Amino acid sequence: MSPLHILMLVLVAAVWGFNFVVIKLGLDNFPPLLFSALRFLFAALPLAFFIRRPDVPWRLILGIGLMLGVVKFSFLFIGMNVGAPPGLASLLLQSQAFFTVLLAFLIYGDRPRPLQVAGMVLAFSGVALIASSIDGTFTVAGLVLVLAAAVAWACSNMLMKKVGKVQMLNLMVWVSLVPPIPLFIISALFEGWDRDLQALANLNLEGAGAVLFVAYGATVFGFAVWGAMISRYGVSTVAPFSLLVPVFGMSSAALVLGEDFGLLRVIAAALIVLGLVMNVFNPRWLARKAPVGEAAGS
Repeated sequence: MSPLHILMLVLVAAVWGFNFVVIKLGLDNFPPLLFSALRFLFAALPLAFFIRRPDVPWRLILGIGLMLGVVKFSFLFIGMNVGAPPGLASLLLQSQAFFTVLLAFLIYGDRPRPLQVAGMVLAFSGVALIASSIDGTFTVAGLVLVLAAAVAWACSNMLMKKVGKVQMLNLMVWVSLVPPIPLFIISALFEGWDRDLQALANLNLEGAGAVLFVAYGATVFGFAVWGAMISRYGVSTVAPFSLLVPVFGMSSAALVLGEDFGLLRVIAAALIVLGLVMNVFNPRWLARKAPVGEAAGS
């Protein structure tokens, strides 16, 4: 892999990690569901007019759009809004890798290897440690909702597996067409039209910047580069770079937002990252089983 491509993958991991800080800033300006709807609206438009639809059945585009865009990001944004700090959220969300392995076993009979099982045990031990450290900066609801987002992401990976090899940018742009309308409707019902309209009327540079970053930076740029690198080098070579996402997520949350982790959470983070390493560095699994579109984006 060329130094330029390595730099590009590190940059994508940095963008995806820092995205959790941006999400927090966006949630200071918008209700969670409205913010998610705006993210996908701008990720889809106007690019959908210029990027052709991938050769993927509409049922899969709709399924991925609903599971990934509506379910996963609703859980994630609401979870962060009710008490999941950005740094910990960036780490906990990566448990999608282990839920993906479990679902692949339950649905397709893809038996996990002993190394993966050991990695899952380590990682969920880390999650248990984080759960034991819940305090005024972190809530049970936030923890449960972020883990639910990870499960939803794993479910979308099962749908991604059916897609096969496609251009990730094309797929993500067209998938992004699905969530806005359901999210706008759900937001109006549960967050209220008045609250939504007030947030839009009071739009400032911070809120607009947050929407544009999560739409064009994390979604369009991130998946365009990630998909191009997978097409060029394969999943087994590119996937390890996803391990940098929680590293960038936690460090940027500490630097920008002053998030304090403490020794217990640092140990828990180390266990989860080690579990991810044991899951990712398994060439036979990655070459044979990993969904083409699986990534660590947020």
